[in-house]
Amino acid sequence: MAGIYLHIPFCKKRCIYCDFFSTMRGEQKATYIRTLCRELADRKNYLEGEHIETIYLGGGTPSQLAKEDFEAIFSHIYKVYKVIPDAEITLEANPDDLTPEYISMLHTFPFNRISIGFQTFQDSILKLLQRRHTAEQAIRAFQNCRAAGFQNINIDLMYGLPGETLASWKEDLEQALSLHPEHISAYHLIYEEGTILWQLREQHKVEEVDEDLSVSLFDTLIGYLTAAGYDHYEISNFCLPGFHSLHNSSYWTEKKYLGCGPSAHSYNGVSRQWNVASLDKYIKGISNGTSVSEVEELNLYTRYNDFIITRIRTRWGIPLSTLREAYGEKLYTYCLHMAAPHLQQGALEFASGVLKLTRSGIFISDGIISDMLWVE
Repeated sequence: MAGIYLHIPFCKKRCIYCDFFSTMRGEQKATYIRTLCRELADRKNYLEGEHIETIYLGGGTPSQLAKEDFEAIFSHIYKVYKVIPDAEITLEANPDDLTPEYISMLHTFPFNRISIGFQTFQDSILKLLQRRHTAEQAIRAFQNCRAAGFQNINIDLMYGLPGETLASWKEDLEQALSLHPEHISAYHLIYEEGTILWQLREQHKVEEVDEDLSVSLFDTLIGYLTAAGYDHYEISNFCLPGFHSLHNSSYWTEKKYLGCGPSAHSYNGVSRQWNVASLDKYIKGISNGTSVSEVEELNLYTRYNDFIITRIRTRWGIPLSTLREAYGEKLYTYCLHMAAPHLQQGALEFASGVLKLTRSGIFISDGIISDMLWVE
């Protein structure tokens, strides 16, 4: 089984924290969709005939697409690829796009999962972040999706936001839980170099939250959601039983995936590749039949490092039998040696032949991962 990721780069407005590739050149949308469909056809052999179990439209803002765009995309996918009947098919959406009319249109396509970018319920912070919606609009969008019959809805939240307090974060979590979404993704705000947010910090117009508050926010997140019955199955992801994101989980469990569109990444088990992060270069390259991607061939040690980075983040952890069988005795011994101090300190644990983070280990996961990586 494999997945397909489609990058939809169009946005009405750029959020000040975002460093994903995006553009506000909406006049290029029709040309882009034709180009995207051509890439889907040109790369039909990349996944070597594996059946498709997940399709994910991310961005950018995929909810900027219209009915004719989705018609072209799904026509090409189902013509070229073998999609299983119960495939998970996700659309990322901005709340203000999700009108009852738009949601009704989505129901004419095989979407069965919606991921809505809430970020926060604090209107003043939404305005600072230059989000296009208010908290009320976000709640109404969720309710519209639910009323239309969507039974698998994710909401994205952010914490560590400028001006955020532990009290306001608790309010956000309580409001989120009152909606009963099947899935919640919660990410700490990162000040990415080159973004407007980065510039505002450099100009001392906003301040990052301090480390103690960051830890308290994350601890509160875990406490609230697990107490409400959500499974903390990856560092930033929580779900009700049976609703983990199949697509995102493929990234953490070495499944193959094809990424189409500018800046999209692909993985086929032996190499990774990523497309150029330029709309013009992408369209020109695909149209001319020339390469728009870079490729990294993965040797044993690179694959081991990828395995550690992705697996340790999840509830599934590192199965020791898989580690030994796939990467050999040398790396198996190395991994256990580097894990030993963290096991002694209680940050890692063995459970049924699996090496995984403990609750306390989650808070220092970056350091643990760094220690366990192979360095030439």
